[in-house]
Amino acid sequence: MKSTPPRRRRLSRRPARRRKGEGDPEFIKRQDQKRSDLDDQLKEYITEWRKQRSKEEDELKKLKEKQAKRKVTRAEEEQKMAQRKKEEEERRVREAEEKKQREIEEKRMRLEEAEKKRQAMLQAMKDKDKKGPNFTIAKKDAGVLGLSSAAMERNKTKEQLEEEKKISLSFRIKPLAIEGFGEAKLREKAQELWELIVKLETEKYDLEERQKRQDYDLKELKERQKQQLRHKALKKGLDPEALTGKYPPKIQVASKYERRVDTRSYDDKKKLFEGGWDEISKDSNEKIWNEKKEQYTGRQKSKLPKWFGERPGKKAGEPETPEGEEDAKADEDIVEDDEEVEEEVVEEEDEEAEEDEEEEEEEEEEVEEEEEEEEEEEEEEEEEEE
Repeated sequence: MKSTPPRRRRLSRRPARRRKGEGDPEFIKRQDQKRSDLDDQLKEYITEWRKQRSKEEDELKKLKEKQAKRKVTRAEEEQKMAQRKKEEEERRVREAEEKKQREIEEKRMRLEEAEKKRQAMLQAMKDKDKKGPNFTIAKKDAGVLGLSSAAMERNKTKEQLEEEKKISLSFRIKPLAIEGFGEAKLREKAQELWELIVKLETEKYDLEERQKRQDYDLKELKERQKQQLRHKALKKGLDPEALTGKYPPKIQVASKYERRVDTRSYDDKKKLFEGGWDEISKDSNEKIWNEKKEQYTGRQKSKLPKWFGERPGKKAGEPETPEGEEDAKADEDIVEDDEEVEEEVVEEEDEEAEEDEEEEEEEEEEVEEEEEEEEEEEEEEEEEEE
C-alpha cells in the first residue's frame, strides 16, 4: 500500500483580523465596571464568611467551656461515688468483723460450758466408786438440717476445727502470771505445774484404757450377734453367712420369659424360705409320678405274635402253650416291672433322706465345735486378763 505525501500548508496572505471592540473606549469602560462589581461582590462574600466563621468559633468556644465544666462535675461525682463505695465497703467489712467476733464469743461461751460439764462429769466419775457399764447409748439429737451433732462434727472443715481448737485452748491453757516472782515462788509454781502434768497424763492413760476396753466389748458384741444370725440362718435352712451381711441381699425379680401372673400370697412366699420348698417339690414329683403311672397302666396291651403257629423262644420238644396263658404271662411280667420300678423309687427317696439327715448332723456338729472354740477363747482371754 503506497503512502501519500503530506499536504503542504498554504500560507495565507490575508492580514490578521482585529478583535471585536479592540480600541473601543466604551468596551473598556464596561469591562472595568464588570471587574469593579465582581470585586465588590467578592468583598461582601468575604465579610459574610468572616461573620459566619466568628459565630462558629464562638459556639465552639462555648461548647468547649461547657465540656470542661461537665468533665469537672463528672470528676467530682466520681470522686463522691468512690468515697461512698469506700464507706460502704468499710461498713460491710466492719459488720462482718463484728459478726465474726460475736460468733467467736458465742462459740467460746459454748465451749466453756461444755468444758465445765466435762470437768463435772469427770469429777463425778472419780467420786463414783462402783463400776458401771463401759459405754452408754445416747439419744440422737437432730441438729440443723436434720443432722446429728456427730454428723455436724464430721462435716466441719479443717479451718473450722483449727479455729475451735484455738478457742478451746485459749481458755483451757491459762497464761502464767509469774511477773515479780522470786526463786522460791518460781520453784513452787514449777512443782504445781509438774503435778498438774502428772495428773493429766494419768487421766489420759485411764481414758485410753477405757477406750480399748470399749472397743473390745463392741467387737465381742458383734461376734455374738453374728453367731446368733448364723444359728437363725441354719434354722431356716439357709447358708450360715446369709444373714451376717457377707453376701448382698437377694432381690426377687420377674423373669422376662415368664408370662403368668404370680398369684402366691406373702405367707406362701415366706414359707418357701422356711423349708416349704421341699414339700412343694415333693408334691409336684408325686403328682408327676401318679400321672405317668396312670398313663403306663392304661396303655393298650398287645398279645405276643405267633410265628408259623409257634411262640417265640420255643425250644424243640416243649409242649405248646394254650392261648390264655400268653396273656396271663404278659400281665405277670408287667406287674413285676411295676414293682421293681416302685422299689427303686422308694430306695432313692430313702437314700436322699439319709443324705439330708447326715448333712444336718454335720452342720450341727460344726456349729457345736465353733461354739466350743469360742468358749475356750473367751476363757483364755479372761484368764489372760486376770
